[in-house]
Amino acid sequence: MFQKAIIFSLGIFALVGCNAQKKGKIAQKPSKIEVSPKSTASGDQKEPVIYFNEGENKFLKPYQMNVTFKGISEDSRCPAGVNCIWAGAALAQIEVMGTYSRPTTLNLASTDYPARNYKQSTEYNGYTITLQDVAPYPKSEEGAKALNGKYRIGITITKTKDPSDPTRK
Repeated sequence: MFQKAIIFSLGIFALVGCNAQKKGKIAQKPSKIEVSPKSTASGDQKEPVIYFNEGENKFLKPYQMNVTFKGISEDSRCPAGVNCIWAGAALAQIEVMGTYSRPTTLNLASTDYPARNYKQSTEYNGYTITLQDVAPYPKSEEGAKALNGKYRIGITITKTKDPSDPTRK
């Protein structure tokens, strides 16, 4: 009789554990990919701007790419309401991983600045990834440190031109 009670108890615990796992899976909702159209330099096409909150991860099905916004490693942008010699730049760390590639961390800046090796765009797996927007902008009272964990970025992803294309630089 004692053995039956132990087996019955183990069976109940197993069922409760399975039920808890199902509730955990149901509670997770896939993140919605928020996009807004942004015109290109030529003005005739619209590229979707994909927004990420700090620490957010999204699988972008059209590009077969997993993108994670790790954070802002540097924000030297001139605070609002302050006169600065240099406008500064925000440097975002974005981890990208294609379906058949290893994760790679890209450092994208809010502006190109060759002297510090800052680039606003970079190529990855046949796509050009460009940092379009970094928000919020630092304020003179708080500074950039107060914004840790509150950053939001917008990126665009476009297909890279064919390397055999003679118009490509």
